[in-house]
Amino acid sequence: MNEDLRGRHTKDGIRIYEKADFDGMHAAGALTARILDDIAGLVFVGQTTAAIDKAITEMVEDAGATSATIGYKGYQHASCISVNHVVCHGIPGDKVLKDGDILNIDVTTIVDGWFGDSSRMYVAGKLPRKAERLIQVTHDALMRGIDAVKPGNTFGDIGHAIQSFVEGQRMSVVRDFCGHGLGRVFHAPPNVLHYGRPGTGAVLEEGMFFTIEPMVNLGRPETKTLSDDWTAVTRDKSLSAQFEHSIGVTETGAEIFTLSPGGLFHPTYSNG
Repeated sequence: MNEDLRGRHTKDGIRIYEKADFDGMHAAGALTARILDDIAGLVFVGQTTAAIDKAITEMVEDAGATSATIGYKGYQHASCISVNHVVCHGIPGDKVLKDGDILNIDVTTIVDGWFGDSSRMYVAGKLPRKAERLIQVTHDALMRGIDAVKPGNTFGDIGHAIQSFVEGQRMSVVRDFCGHGLGRVFHAPPNVLHYGRPGTGAVLEEGMFFTIEPMVNLGRPETKTLSDDWTAVTRDKSLSAQFEHSIGVTETGAEIFTLSPGGLFHPTYSNG
């Protein structure tokens, strides 16, 4: 039987994991976070996104783990690398990074059957002021969403915390993509929207595992997917940023499984 079908589920189909399961998620999340730390030095002007992905592939293999994305719906890379106006699912390739490029790198590893999913922002060369502000707002939006996680709150509370903050900064939240449940599967209920109204949606319970991964645009929220059926870009070509953590709901709040061991989660390395 699929591991995710065992145990208790809410009426919304959301799996409730046991306390012992947190250890498995921490192991998978720690490996993903360490890889994202280790590739920081590989992001520089003149580098290709394919070279970064090759290093990630080797790091996953060296750890004795499995990439969740290689072979997923035909995808052939250990990461998604989304540069500038690419919102998500950017395919690594021959693109050479230029001074001031910002990029999101998204990695998911499988360790002993548990999935660790995280992404964060990087910069090649000097970080432009507009991009710096976008990145800071996106990072802070994620953390506000995580702060809204505690039993008794709802998923609408998470979305509202993110949306109200981002729009207060005159930026927009992407609505075409969302966070998701995970655990012993890559994607599972619930869909974690990064916008919403307080008190709406499923009620949070201890033992839920999911990602929060807001995508924030400097311009309008609309996106379009390119002909490769993966790469999503902003329709107005405005810059986009994203941060993602995998978390578990505890008795009192949220436990982050994908914390950066080196305090490198934020590209200026001023935040952990």
